[in-house]
Formats: sequence, C-alpha cells, structure tokens
Amino acid sequence: MQTEILISFIGYMLVMLAIGFYFYFKTSDLSDYVLGGRGLNPSVTALSAGASDMSGWLLLGLPGMMYSDGLVGSWIAVGLVIGAYVNWRFVAKRLRVYTHHLNDAITIPDYLANRFEDKGNLIRVVTAVVILLFYTLYTSSGLVGGAKLFEATFNIAYSDALLIGSFVIVSYTFLGGYNAVSWTDFIQGILMMLALVITPLVVISELGGLSNAINTIESIDPSHLDMVGGASIISIISLLTWGLGYFGQPHILVRFMSIRDENEMCAAKNIGMGWMGLSIIGSLSVGFFGLAYVSANGIDLADSEKIFITLSQLVFNPWIAGFLLAAILAAIMSTVDSQLLVSSSVLTRDIYHSIIHKDASDKELVWVGRGTVIAIALIAWYISADENSSVLSLVAYAWAGFGAAFGPIIILSLYNKNVNRFGAIAGMVVGALTVIVYKQLEGGIFDIFELLPGFILSWVTILLVSKYTTHNSSSILKNFDEVQDRLNR
Repeated sequence: MQTEILISFIGYMLVMLAIGFYFYFKTSDLSDYVLGGRGLNPSVTALSAGASDMSGWLLLGLPGMMYSDGLVGSWIAVGLVIGAYVNWRFVAKRLRVYTHHLNDAITIPDYLANRFEDKGNLIRVVTAVVILLFYTLYTSSGLVGGAKLFEATFNIAYSDALLIGSFVIVSYTFLGGYNAVSWTDFIQGILMMLALVITPLVVISELGGLSNAINTIESIDPSHLDMVGGASIISIISLLTWGLGYFGQPHILVRFMSIRDENEMCAAKNIGMGWMGLSIIGSLSVGFFGLAYVSANGIDLADSEKIFITLSQLVFNPWIAGFLLAAILAAIMSTVDSQLLVSSSVLTRDIYHSIIHKDASDKELVWVGRGTVIAIALIAWYISADENSSVLSLVAYAWAGFGAAFGPIIILSLYNKNVNRFGAIAGMVVGALTVIVYKQLEGGIFDIFELLPGFILSWVTILLVSKYTTHNSSSILKNFDEVQDRLNR
C-alpha cells in the first residue's frame, strides 16, 4: 500500500464525515432529516439522484459486464438512459407537486397513504415491508462493493474491509440525514464522472490509440465487438428492461420530492441526463478497453468487477490512483447512504410515527431515525459477509423488486384518477411476489429479467382490482383535479 493512496482515502473520508457533522447541527425535525426540508437546488437534486442511482455498480458491476461480455452488455445502458429520461420527463415534476399538495408527504408510503386516503395504514405497512425487504439486499450490494475496494487496495481481509467501509457510510448518514446524504452525493457524483471520463482516455492512449485498442480486443475475442451476435432475444430484452426500474426506486423518487421549486425540474433533468450520459459511456469504456489493456500487459484478472480498481493502480501515479479509487468509494457511499436513509424514514415516519407513537416529538423522531439507520446497516452487513457475492446480481434483484412493486402504482397514481386503494395494495404485493418467485425459476421465458413480468402483472392487477372494487371518494378526485390544474398553469 502506497502512502499517497492512503492519504487520498483518509482525506476523502474525513471530508464526508465533516459534511455529516455540519448538517448534524442543521437538522431540527423529521422533514429536515428525511427530505432536507424540500430545499435542494437543481444541481444537487440532479447529481444526488444520479449518484444514488448508479452506485458502485457503475464502477464495478457495469465495467465487469463489459469486460466479460463485450458490446452486448451495452444494451443495459440503452435501457437505463431511456428509463431515466422518461422518469425525469413524466414523473419528477408531477410527483413533487402531488406530494407537496397531499399534506406535504415526505416519504413514498406517506404519499401513497395520503393519495388513497388509507386511514387503516395498510398501504404504509405493505410499502414499508417491500422497502425494507429489498433495501437490505440493495444496501448489501454497496457494502460488498466497498469491501472489494478496501480488500484490493489495502490488501486486507474481506471481513475487515467490510467493517471499515460500513462504519464510514453509516457515520455521516447517522449524523447529517438527508442534507448530508445529498451534498455528499453531489460531490461524489462529480468525482465519479471525472474518474470515468479520465480512465478510459488514458487507457486508450496507453494502448496506442483507439484503432489499436479495438484491434487488440478483436484479437482476444471478435464477439466482443458485436452488440447482437451471440446474444439471445431474451438477454437483450432483459438488459433493456432495466429502464423500467427507475419508476419505482424510492431513493431516486425522493430526490424529485425534495427540490425547492418544481419549476426548476427541467434544469435538474438536463443536468442529470448530461451527467448520466458521460458517466455511463465512461463506465462501458472502462470495461471494454480494460480487457485490451490487461491482455496486452499479461495480467490475469480473476474478478472482472475489479477491472476499474486494477486500471487505477496500474495506469496512474499514486496520487491520481488514490483519487480514482476514492471515486469508487464515492459511488458506493452515494447509494448506500440513500438506501439507509429511505429505509430509516419509512420505519420512523410510516411505522413509528403513524402507527406506534403518533404524539412523538420532532427530536424523538430524528433519534428514532438515527437508530434505525444503525439497525438496517447491521442487517445489511450480515448479508454482505459472503465475500463471493456479486455486486451486480444483488443490485439486479433489488432493482427488479422496487421497479415491479412501486413503478406501476407510482405512474398510475399520478396519471389515473380512478386507481384506488385496493388496486394499489394488490399491485404492490403482486409485483413484489412475482419478482421473488420468478427469481427462483430457470429456463426459457424464466430467464428473462424478473422486472418485466413483475411490472406487467402489477400494472394489470392495479387496473383490474381498481375497476371491480369501490370508487374513489370525492376528496381523492378533487385532489387529483387540483394537482392537474396546478401542473397545467
């Protein structure tokens, strides 16, 4: 381990902790802790949404896929870019307006319960169960990524690496809440993008230019240059289907809810999509050209998900390598902190405050929120203990679960006034269960990404159950019309 890399890492982690301490003294109530008081500017909204979305898979899982599969793996990027744009364009502003209109709802369960006037709190409970189930897996993927980073960089045992990474992430999330998470994500987003733009450019230069790099890849495996050849229709559809997941990811949706003014959403969309385009192209290039580099230099890479780590250490001097490796830590932190906070907010706002202790003070709720951050982190840490875990496979399971359970009801609740409480509950349950069951099946159509059947069945269930059960009350219809009027001004 080189001193320069160690200094870069320690310096970076100290800055993140300092941000957490700063916002610790700025947090006075639960709205501040879980939604930042709806005060984020467009740049922080956009980059924090992007950074919390992309996670460690952008620097570990996606480059690893490109390294192993070649250009066929880029179909996932096509699906993600389309899904992200549609989410920004058709969901973001409408969700911000609707959540503020409905008694200032500050969580997804809060919004759905208010949207459908769920006085029995069944929607809150169902939503909370789904969130906690899939976020334990999602958070685990981030902790696995962090452990792989520390293990490869500092040559320490996986268990020790897991403990160090978990401690840093939990600390500033515990202290500063949503504002700390969003501002650290903003910094981390910039760091991630710079790392992903710089690394492939330097690698291509080291290989003697773009044409030489491509020729090297062709000599290794010509199929790596073909986006379609050798790929089944099911595998391509599965990769494109990832884009459907955006509509149901709570840690992304809350970013839309927290912007200070819904009229600034267009600016946030442009910033967010620009960041995403550069970052994904860079990520794909790291894995694609990384294969040529390690092959040309006779390096045997046992774990394809460590290609970015390997390139950082081999191609750059120690100071820059430290910066690039810190970018991986940034990517991991930016999602894990968001997931911990969303899970905490659900337990605090939608279970503890709404059901268990309705008269709890703001101070009490903030500390309950902090306590649940630690509890959820411990569960995720336990799941992450298997050092053979794959970052991308854990992310895929959680992404599918959220996309299928929440995506259809979020879209329909914003655009269809006739969708009702019973349809919402049935759709979430069917979506989540479809993903869980489908995940266990193999062969033929069961090889398709479980998000697609889960999303379709959830959507159909919501419409059918809503049609054949009770109609919405006049107050629900009135709220819907008032939101439409505000959006049309």
